[in-house]
Amino acid sequence: MKRLLQRMILTSLPALLLPISMLAQTSQPPKTKIAAIQVMMIQSDETLPAEFQIALYENLIRQLGKQGFSQVYRDGDAKAANNSDLVVLRSTVNKFKQGSEMARQVTTVAGATSITIHCKFTKPDGTVLLESDVNGKVRFFGGNLRATHDFAKKAARLTSKNFTTSGS
Repeated sequence: MKRLLQRMILTSLPALLLPISMLAQTSQPPKTKIAAIQVMMIQSDETLPAEFQIALYENLIRQLGKQGFSQVYRDGDAKAANNSDLVVLRSTVNKFKQGSEMARQVTTVAGATSITIHCKFTKPDGTVLLESDVNGKVRFFGGNLRATHDFAKKAARLTSKNFTTSGS
């Protein structure tokens, strides 16, 4: 009797685990192959200090390179037009709250800096490939500009998740 119960459990276990494993294997849409990405200067709907705008742009370009995108062009680079599978990234700051570094150091619960940026990936002709809002935050420790680094890492991850270079 005991052996029969064990055999029933062992034979029914795969049937029970199969639906769970199928749920875990959610299929993602295939990545779009691109040859290069051109990052346009970040625009802002909010009043944004110049150092934040420059840090956002530079950190984004650096993080895209770290994610494996070897051809990352800056706004206005004429070489970008020579790439057949070019994707243009246009970003606009929607929300910005500059926190207090002093308050973060003293309390670690107040003074957070946060930034929300709308990222739009398009073909050169303007056809939209992907749109998403990306947040950058610094809550506990670090300077206010650390929020720009957080944004850049998240935006580069989003890019890597949805696009792959033609050589990959």
